[in-house]
Amino acid sequence: METKEAVIALAALAQETRLSIFRLLVQAGPEGIPVGRIGDALKVAPATLSFHLKELSHARLISSRQEGRFIYYAADFACMAEMMAFLTRNCCHGMPKECLTMVENALGGCCPPQSKTT
Repeated sequence: METKEAVIALAALAQETRLSIFRLLVQAGPEGIPVGRIGDALKVAPATLSFHLKELSHARLISSRQEGRFIYYAADFACMAEMMAFLTRNCCHGMPKECLTMVENALGGCCPPQSKTT
């Protein structure tokens, strides 16, 4: 991830509703959840939800897929991992082991990043 991409992703997350959507999708895991459930869970109107999902999609933080008449959204764990790697790239004055240990502890129990299937 380059600086410009990181700025776009971080800017997308720097809004309360979008951050809540992203956290909900991370919690849901790679399968994601239907758009209606996102709106219900966060009590966000459909038009507002659509706007925020578009912003998160533009930032590559989430992806969507259609199954029948439902659209499912999921966090893009590969992009999330890229962003975390970008943020810690020059960590700890050349002693990345300390940063890696802290990140691994913070992420304990999280599912591993998965590559996109297209």
